[in-house]
Amino acid sequence: MARGRRDGWGIVARPVLQFALAGLTALLIVGLAVSIASRRVGQREATLDARSESLVKGQALVEPVLTDGILARRSSAVAALDDVVREQVLDDTLVRVKVWRADGTILYSDESRLIGSRYDLGDEEREAMRDAKVEAEVSDLQRPENRFERAQGKLLEVYLPLRTPDGTVVLFEAYFRYETVSASGSRIWRSFAPVTLGSLIVLELVQIPLAWSLARRLRQRQLEREDLLNRALTSSERERRRIAQDLHDGVVQDLAGVSYALAAASRRDGAATAAELESAGETVRSSIEALRTLLVEIYPPDLAQEGLGPALADLVGRSRATGLAVELDTSGLVDQVPEAPAGLAYRTVQEALRNVVSHAAASSVLVRATSASGSLEVVVTDDGRGFDATVAPGTEGGHLGLAGLAGLALDAGAELTVTSEPGTGTTIRLTAPIGARS
Repeated sequence: MARGRRDGWGIVARPVLQFALAGLTALLIVGLAVSIASRRVGQREATLDARSESLVKGQALVEPVLTDGILARRSSAVAALDDVVREQVLDDTLVRVKVWRADGTILYSDESRLIGSRYDLGDEEREAMRDAKVEAEVSDLQRPENRFERAQGKLLEVYLPLRTPDGTVVLFEAYFRYETVSASGSRIWRSFAPVTLGSLIVLELVQIPLAWSLARRLRQRQLEREDLLNRALTSSERERRRIAQDLHDGVVQDLAGVSYALAAASRRDGAATAAELESAGETVRSSIEALRTLLVEIYPPDLAQEGLGPALADLVGRSRATGLAVELDTSGLVDQVPEAPAGLAYRTVQEALRNVVSHAAASSVLVRATSASGSLEVVVTDDGRGFDATVAPGTEGGHLGLAGLAGLALDAGAELTVTSEPGTGTTIRLTAPIGARS
């Protein structure tokens, strides 16, 4: 039993574990997706902040001090711009500033070694100057004009066009530490992660007990179906053996005797032959009646159409044909009995009478059926030899038929009790709710 329980737990645990692992996998996938999405959102927000800061500082701080002298790189103009850049523009995140002429000449930089150098402008820079747009991209530190920024690590450069007093367009370029962009993504991730992942974890923790409960219920229903199937197979096998034995010991033997008697009579003449033929005819009629009885047992009457009372009367009539004194009382059947409990009552009386005829050596039997207060009660009492009702089915003296009936009664929500002791007769009582489960 313990091993079976452990095996049952294992069968339930495996699908629950698979469910939990699937949930954990989904949690990891969602967590990774949220991480990537939040970092991208953070980087986009940080880039927008850098663009906004560049636009504000470029137009509000740098453009007002851009004189026409800056185009000729006059020292006074450069010094005035340098003071503003170092005092108001540069900070912990904005680490480099460059001002370009359209031909690629660096008019100003806080790195003085770059002033006067000329490099080819990229397509993005030219487009920004032409279309008056603010652009941002990761700096290519391998380009020669960025050689002095390599020590700063990864940078984000933002450039936008500005105008000198005479209307000349120059390119203002600001370099930001990229770690601020990454930090913004991480900050957003840390903000979203507890809520998102916490909710998923709580959902997983709530679902696992539910999955366990559902798996246990499914396993229990499966075991119940298997048990019902085994009972049906066992009952079917037992019935086939009983019918085969009844045919072999009864009808087959009688018909075999008839065949021998007819063979002998065919060799004789006279009155004796007529008597033997009459006896053979009686035996054949008895055999036919026995076969009809077996047919009824194999295919019981339609209880829904005929009713329980007439069906019990037929059962009692066949038992009386064996010489047994059987009394039937169905006066208490005042309610219409549904087919399911009626079928259980019919099988109970059938099994009880069969046991009386085969084993009890009784002289009389009382069968009483009543229905009232929403329940059906059937009682079969005999005055036979009785038996020890505590003996387990399947052992010597045990009654497999009664054990099968008890199982059917339990499945139908009914109760079957057997009261018997050696020498005191037997009482079998079935109590079933009318409308019980089929």
